[in-house]
Amino acid sequence: MLAIPQILVGLALATLGRKLFWLFFAGLDFLSAMTLASRWLAGSPEWLVIGLGILAGLAGALLAVFVQKVAVAVAGFLAGGFLSLGLLNLVGFNPGGISWLIFLVGGILGAVLMAIAFNWALIVLSSLAGASLISDAFAGGRPAYSILYIVVLSVGIVIQWALLRQERHRAA
Repeated sequence: MLAIPQILVGLALATLGRKLFWLFFAGLDFLSAMTLASRWLAGSPEWLVIGLGILAGLAGALLAVFVQKVAVAVAGFLAGGFLSLGLLNLVGFNPGGISWLIFLVGGILGAVLMAIAFNWALIVLSSLAGASLISDAFAGGRPAYSILYIVVLSVGIVIQWALLRQERHRAA
């Protein structure tokens, strides 16, 4: 049951993360809360983990709407942190006790990237986050995980790029 919300949020992030910035931020908060709750509250009912994820997602959406500059920095940090760990997992590297350091470095890079190239950073980071969520929802082997990750990432970037191009074409 936990995989269904994860896949839905992943699809939304991969395809609409830039267009609906608040959704990207809500999705990252949802992912963060569910990841932390499943680790810190191991053995707790699944509904509790999902509920905490939903509450954090709603808080993130509100923050993104009302405090956009702070939300951009936080979203970049969270996306960069989770993606750095996810990419290491993709290649089969387990950082062990230095996971926090890798998360911190990836988070700082993500925040800087969001500040420099907002639209493209949002497209890439939201597609990466969506691909990570969807791939993690399936318990297949490493090759299947990697192929699914790359396919979702590619499709997400193409869809969001097309939407951005369409918006710019209409504005011109």
